[in-house]
Amino acid sequence: MILGTGALSLGLHSCVGEGEPALDQQIVESADEYFGRTPEELERIDKLNAEQLFNEHELETIAVLSEVILPPKPEVGGPIEAGVPEFIEFIGKDMPRMQNTLLGGLLWLDNQSLSLFNKEFKSLELAQQQQILDPIAYYDPEVPSNKRPFEIQWFSLMRNLTMTGYYTSELGIKDLGYKGNQPNVWDGVPQDVLDQHGVAYDPEWIAKCIDQSTRGTIATWDDEGNLLT
Repeated sequence: MILGTGALSLGLHSCVGEGEPALDQQIVESADEYFGRTPEELERIDKLNAEQLFNEHELETIAVLSEVILPPKPEVGGPIEAGVPEFIEFIGKDMPRMQNTLLGGLLWLDNQSLSLFNKEFKSLELAQQQQILDPIAYYDPEVPSNKRPFEIQWFSLMRNLTMTGYYTSELGIKDLGYKGNQPNVWDGVPQDVLDQHGVAYDPEWIAKCIDQSTRGTIATWDDEGNLLT
């Protein structure tokens, strides 16, 4: 493990030309500029961000609807803080085939609200909003999705987008408690296992290689391949 890390470090640093920024600085600057996107992808993102799919009222309705679907948690935050309405608009622009369903569903939602309560959906009490949504939130799974009523198809889409937008956001990941790939702490083979097999670490080696205070230090080697630090 240490040999591989050291070799990788030497190989990477050898790619940095004289007078150029350090490799770690180049990586950070590149990440800030591209954040995992190619220039072509960034150009498309900028183009889509400049377009408008929903008007102000529709975005406000989506914001209210997203918090009915996924109520916010005080300790973490909810769909609005996670940028779910903006996410849904972006997906709608990125996948134009969804636009008629998204826009038509919002129109249906307000029509239902006005018919039942003489108010727009975003102005209703939660119990009234649930009264409208409950009949379309649960459907017969035996009926193919494309055979279900339009409003059910629309709500399924909105629910899926809300959940996707939230749980792929920083807040949603925090809510899940997902840690991702993180370096662990290895203190060597447990002593009882070493005793069981009648082996022991070399004290000089263990002092160099299992010192967690130096875990961020890049290993260095002499010309003969001996570990220095």
